[in-house]
Amino acid sequence: MNTVLYKEVKDILTSKEKFHIELGLGRITKVLNAFADPHKKIKCIHIAGTNGKGSVCIMLSNILTNAGYKTGLYTSPHILKYDERIKINNIDISDEELNNLTKIVLDKSASIDVYLTEFEILTVCAFLYFAKNNVDIAILETGLGGRLDATNAVHPILSIITSIDMDHTERLGDSIEKIAYEKAGIIKPNAPVVISKDNRGEKVIEQKTKKTNSPLLLTQDSDDNFFDGEFNNIKINNKIYRTSLLGKYQAKNLPLVLKTIEYLNEKTVFKIPEKTIEDSLKKIVWPARMQFFKEYNTIIDGAHNLDAAKLLRKTIDEYFPDKKIAWFYASLKNKDYPKIIKELFKPDDEIFINDSFSKNAASSEDIQKLLPDKCINIKNSPIEITNLIKTNKDKLLIVAGSLYFAGFVQEQLLK
Repeated sequence: MNTVLYKEVKDILTSKEKFHIELGLGRITKVLNAFADPHKKIKCIHIAGTNGKGSVCIMLSNILTNAGYKTGLYTSPHILKYDERIKINNIDISDEELNNLTKIVLDKSASIDVYLTEFEILTVCAFLYFAKNNVDIAILETGLGGRLDATNAVHPILSIITSIDMDHTERLGDSIEKIAYEKAGIIKPNAPVVISKDNRGEKVIEQKTKKTNSPLLLTQDSDDNFFDGEFNNIKINNKIYRTSLLGKYQAKNLPLVLKTIEYLNEKTVFKIPEKTIEDSLKKIVWPARMQFFKEYNTIIDGAHNLDAAKLLRKTIDEYFPDKKIAWFYASLKNKDYPKIIKELFKPDDEIFINDSFSKNAASSEDIQKLLPDKCINIKNSPIEITNLIKTNKDKLLIVAGSLYFAGFVQEQLLK
């Protein structure tokens, strides 16, 4: 790690003029054109949805990498470092390369009088990095929504839309139909889209596929899903797949991945053996997504919206039915935490809350007002939180509420 180079990148990306969201494709399209359209030089799979995008991305990346294909992966947000967002064969871009690309993108955009946001800069960096390294395929996760997301400059060989729920309503709309319309914006003419039959936005997505003449590939969620103490076992088409990705929600995500691989095998130059799929699923590490630290008896999971919270609680109750639960919870202020905490917490749970992980965190006092009197309000340091985790091994400890908070705690545990 080059601390100096990374700090330069971080300072640029978190500066006031860059660190905000401004949806739209006009700015990034102009900059990509100025770079001779690197995004058009790579094959890609584009993924949108409310929950499960990251899991689907990392499963596909692992499988394609292990099948021998040079595979780019672009995801967000990061947990500890911006480098995590851009990978080839699951290896993070280096501090030096990210620093260099960031400056190249800034110089080019300034030369044509276009000023990009943090996410747009990173997206252009990813396309340049993947094109420069001649990846065979890139897996791209949308940042927010889909239709106006910076990643939507691409024309993928296939799109995937994971489960849809109410999230980012201030930008995407206040109904499932409006949110589904934004997600369906990634569907391109004649390029197939994979969704679950149980996707709440299915009607809206189907309407878009008819307009764009895009094949609609439907999957069925698995309802046979159990934890054997080491792996998550998911039954699909009478076959059990074992994966290191825990959580009941993987029963929604894995069928999307398998349908995508089926399409690649049948309709493209990519050929992925069944054994490669099986082996790859067992070796996935995806930080802060139902990540289990056995040595601390601790689970770290984002659970930052209502649907994710419901699935996390369901998973915990089924995986650990007799365990006493202690929560370390925090939320960003723009999340619907009053509804989320009703799904997460039960009367016997012990609850610690924190608001020191971000300047945009919801006030711990505001959260505490919605919780039982026994809730402990924490405003202390990351080290003190880590010490609490290390000294409460008689309970199952769960860190949840925000991926940024999850990263904040995970960084201390890894130290």
